[in-house]
Amino acid sequence: MNASTPHIPTTARTFAQQLSSTGRGARLARLFAAAEFRAWEVPPSVTERAEHIVAELAANAALHGRVQGRDFRLELRSEPATGLLRIEVTDAGGGHLPSLSADFTMPPEAESESGRGLLLVTALADRWGTEPYPPSGKTVWAEVSHRPSCDL
Repeated sequence: MNASTPHIPTTARTFAQQLSSTGRGARLARLFAAAEFRAWEVPPSVTERAEHIVAELAANAALHGRVQGRDFRLELRSEPATGLLRIEVTDAGGGHLPSLSADFTMPPEAESESGRGLLLVTALADRWGTEPYPPSGKTVWAEVSHRPSCDL
């Protein structure tokens, strides 16, 4: 009996797309990401987390990082050798880099439907951060660990 060992791809996969800084652009970012994750055979549990992260970061780029006439960029990278899925959203809006302080709590009276995006990213991603994107933009990135399924 010959048993074959599952082949784990070693080449990184990437996807990048410029999208309009609008609600439609944010929705398209999630749809594009979902299609790429399926094509890359990312496990469904990881895909679900990553889709939510893309949705939050793209919505933030369209809402908070919007500069009239400027797009935001979605970049996805899968590194099968390290088991990392990296999501980057770059927008033209500089301002301050977003952060979530360790003692951040939502006030009890906060019943609004917005303002929780980075809380969700913190909960869903293994790690996330920000980087300036000169001359005036910023990149918010998140990483999710994954391994290809090796079901026999």
